[in-house]
Amino acid sequence: MTDESIARYVDLKKPRFLKRDVMIYSYYERFWHWSQALLIFALFFSGLGLHGTHGLLDFRTAVTVHSFAAITLIVLWIFTTFWNFTTGQWKQYLFKKGIWPVIRFYAWGILWNEPHPYKKSLQRKQNALQSLAYMSFMVLVGPALWSTGIVYLLYDFWSHYSWAGDALTYTAFLHTAAAFIMAAFVIIHVYMTTTGKTAFHYVRTMITGYDQIELSEVEEAYIEETKAVPMKQSKAIR
Repeated sequence: MTDESIARYVDLKKPRFLKRDVMIYSYYERFWHWSQALLIFALFFSGLGLHGTHGLLDFRTAVTVHSFAAITLIVLWIFTTFWNFTTGQWKQYLFKKGIWPVIRFYAWGILWNEPHPYKKSLQRKQNALQSLAYMSFMVLVGPALWSTGIVYLLYDFWSHYSWAGDALTYTAFLHTAAAFIMAAFVIIHVYMTTTGKTAFHYVRTMITGYDQIELSEVEEAYIEETKAVPMKQSKAIR
């Protein structure tokens, strides 16, 4: 057997991967993402109005907008939590190894055009840093906003207690602090959307649901056979 034939045989034994445009974000995930973004913007804008930062809304209107957006967002989060558990998507947010290479990439490697250390897949759409950030948001920041906001809305029911004044002050402080943490999260999130293949790659992905990922031949055959997720045909690679 010649060296050329040996090389060809070894090459054929290598696992073959194919790049495919696959819908990795479902219709509901995209609806949840954009409606949540709109509601968070409405909350922050009306909240700044309540604090007197701007005068674009009168106080009564700001209270109405803030309360309506808050209640709608709480309902959305509750329904989405139910959806995540019933579909198994909650596994996407579990912490996993590999966070330090991702942090190093965003702090240093991205400036020198280094390849991203994480490859997106159907099983894990988020890298380790994203999973940690989203889990912290859902477990810490979100509940802090819900609980303090609800306590604030129900102030009339406990305002007669002697400690109500101090409790309201602490509640307002915690609610505002959580709101600014959320605002920082959103700003960082928006910046991170510009770090893809193009400045609008991730935004387009979240609008269409499609992103290009590598599939094994077995995975591709399974998707084509079962139609588990929509998939477009594109160039195969080794």
